Amino acid sequence: MLIVDDDLASANELKLAMQPHGWLVEVCCAGLDALQLLQNFKYDFILLDWNLPDLAGPAICQKFRDAGGQTPIIFLTGRHGVANVEEALDSGGDDYLTKPFDVRELLARIRTVKRRPQQVTQGKLRLRDLQFDPMLRVISNGVEQVQLSPTESAMLEALCRSPNTYFSSASLFKAVWPSETESSEEIVRTHMKVLRRKIKLLTSVELINTQRGSGYVINADDVNFE
Repeated sequence: MLIVDDDLASANELKLAMQPHGWLVEVCCAGLDALQLLQNFKYDFILLDWNLPDLAGPAICQKFRDAGGQTPIIFLTGRHGVANVEEALDSGGDDYLTKPFDVRELLARIRTVKRRPQQVTQGKLRLRDLQFDPMLRVISNGVEQVQLSPTESAMLEALCRSPNTYFSSASLFKAVWPSETESSEEIVRTHMKVLRRKIKLLTSVELINTQRGSGYVINADDVNFE
């Protein structure tokens, strides 16, 4: 695990909290140093602060994702507000936790992000003019591609594997998040907003439809398994 935080005391405290749970932790206090480490070493998980002296957390995350990095990332920050959550997820983050937080909640979030959905497809799916690869968590229009977070990919796959089935925020949460995670329909809506924004980068077609009172749905005519 790589912890990126300019508060060395807090980072080392978090490092000590992670070690009893089997994590071998490295601490980094600057953004450019973090990018250098990520270029040279492979990590299983990244905990990323927002405010760093040389490069903000979202910029680090975006550069890492643009370079092909797929390691799960959770933002740990004192910033509050939906706009900050959306910026973190838009940059490629998998989750967002505001300070101060309980280590038990962080561990639950880590389990959530690491959890691959049981229904994961080995092959690719065709969504109208887009190709979706659940294993690589990538959607493409043949010219450009967008990287999805594990949560976004799991949400999209759940909808694709049950076409014409309406998922409320609560039922989609149950399908994607593990049982020990506290339910939050708001986090589902936030992830869905970011997922739709990423899809719109590749196509003008509205693939995920919403019906008030019923939920989210993908039409069967729009999905083909390869």
